[in-house]
Amino acid sequence: MAELDRVRVWAEALIRLHLDASWSFEFDRAVKRAGLTDFRAKRISVSKHLAARWDDDDVHQTLLHEIAHAMVGPGAGHGPEWRRAARELGYIGGRTHQGEIAAERAGWLGECPGGHEHVRFRAPRGRYACKACSRSARRVVEIRWRRRQAAA
Repeated sequence: MAELDRVRVWAEALIRLHLDASWSFEFDRAVKRAGLTDFRAKRISVSKHLAARWDDDDVHQTLLHEIAHAMVGPGAGHGPEWRRAARELGYIGGRTHQGEIAAERAGWLGECPGGHEHVRFRAPRGRYACKACSRSARRVVEIRWRRRQAAA
């Protein structure tokens, strides 16, 4: 698990090294998204929930991902210019992270008849299918949702 104080030091060092002084860093409260580059505020942020549970390498890769976005600008997305900049920084990941999310913060818990657990952070609307069960059963297997009880 990464220490948040150390993550801040890395982020500020990367910003000083690759961006100008108008850029800043902060932690945010995202539970699924690892990082964000806010071009309007010139701020890079990392989820404090995910940084606290991921190892140092994963958090460092997230920082490199976001620094690359800041370097190439808002129009580049995850296209060739961003991929080149990210590779030059030493980024080895993809467009999205594959790491654990802060599922314990989800307000909705779901379970399918096959026993697969699902989480949602917003109230489910409509019907949802368990992909794993539906694929193997070749029919839609519906998830049943319940609101998470607040911790006492």
